Amino acid sequence: MPGTKLVRPAAFVRYGWILFVSAFVGIALVVVSCGGSSNTTMTPATATIHVTLTDPPSCAFPNGSFEHVYVSIRSVQANLSSSATDDSSGWQELAPQLNSAPMQIDLFAAASNTCLLTSLGSNSALPTGTYQQIRLLLVPNDGSGGATPATNACGGQGWNCAVLQDGSIHELQLSSQANTGIKIPPGQVVGGPIVVGAGQDVDLNIDFNACASILQEGNGDFRLKPVLTAGQVSTNTTGISGTIVDSSTGAPVAGGTVLVALEKTDSNGDTIFLQSAADSSGLFNFCPLPAGATFDVVAVAINGAGVAYNATVVTGVPGGTNLGNIALIPETGVSTAPAALQGFVTALNGVTGATIDTAISAQQTVSLSGGATRAITIPAEAGSQANISVQSSTTCPAGAPANSNCAQYTLVVPASNPQVGNFAGGSVSFSPPAAGSVLYGVRADAFVPMGGGATACTPSTQTTTLDINSKPLQVTAGTTTVPQRLDFSGCS
Repeated sequence: MPGTKLVRPAAFVRYGWILFVSAFVGIALVVVSCGGSSNTTMTPATATIHVTLTDPPSCAFPNGSFEHVYVSIRSVQANLSSSATDDSSGWQELAPQLNSAPMQIDLFAAASNTCLLTSLGSNSALPTGTYQQIRLLLVPNDGSGGATPATNACGGQGWNCAVLQDGSIHELQLSSQANTGIKIPPGQVVGGPIVVGAGQDVDLNIDFNACASILQEGNGDFRLKPVLTAGQVSTNTTGISGTIVDSSTGAPVAGGTVLVALEKTDSNGDTIFLQSAADSSGLFNFCPLPAGATFDVVAVAINGAGVAYNATVVTGVPGGTNLGNIALIPETGVSTAPAALQGFVTALNGVTGATIDTAISAQQTVSLSGGATRAITIPAEAGSQANISVQSSTTCPAGAPANSNCAQYTLVVPASNPQVGNFAGGSVSFSPPAAGSVLYGVRADAFVPMGGGATACTPSTQTTTLDINSKPLQVTAGTTTVPQRLDFSGCS
């Protein structure tokens, strides 16, 4: 009735509330029953990843001055995001055992024909996905920030060090990225991002190229400029191996050094992916390698009598290949010694000198099947100074840009044209070295000192095929040729 207020008894209100709750619970039970399970929690899909480390060292004594190179690894991580920074979330531990028990590893411990240097650990609960970034963290030389390895071969020289042939121990100075994460650039993850599917077992190998990663400064200090590569591997089926022999004797090269490089192609020609020294029987073995990848193989040698050999190139070699005997041709003629390229690199930031690290390599152009050509990298032989720090203006040559910092490099190379073969149908057919002038190019790549491999300058790569007189860069056995100066600018 109008004006009449309806008052519900308290019992009725309580009873109505009970009916409402009962109905809600009933609906919920029906939904659970229809779903077939009372557990609505979804378990994330996971996989297992195993992480290994390799380093086929090519600069161990007597090929170089190093007996041991020790690094202490405390973490290996991956992230699904290609734009993740050091402080971003989502970094997954690939070998969580390292967090509480870091490993100090001698990168020169394995023989050149041994597949694996060591296993870093595994994670059996890795979330699935496509991992775009990989990074490796080292124990700081002062031991701060957490656990340290159980023993230390570096003595009082930090937790990362180089031991020279004379037994002296030198601390390897680290960049800040060694602590926050040394990134492996996308271009150095062969085969692209690491794809991890539910229930899979994935093998990830990291190659720590010690010989390309150590830079000696003018004051005698040693610095770590990490060069890392990675990829999904199969330890049994992806290796590339062979035996280097002397074409005139059919036997291994007597004494001296035999260097073999595995190369991949970029916009400036072939760059070295891995490099090793053949053993006394001539054997080399690159393994494990990323599945599905194809490489060029380049070998050079100088025997115990100082006789150099033509560089020998085999293109298009897939993983899982044993190339058998590869015969290198010894030099003949009045001089059988190698040649040398000795030039300068300069660096500027605006109008002031810049400090950069540079990796220098010699290149020769070879003809491929079908008429194409490619600039391949010739491994730098003993006596070369290919990793240099540009940090002073006191050594600048005449004509160098005003106020620039400068440094000199030396590359010891064969004084002959390469022998080239193409791998096809399970075999290799070689073309003899081209007659005539022996021409080279020089490539320099610039990096930020202590920058964990970050590139510097604009552009970060400089090349030349000319000598100091602007003529083609031609070499002669037993002599030194001066290439045109390589000038970097816009360096941070």
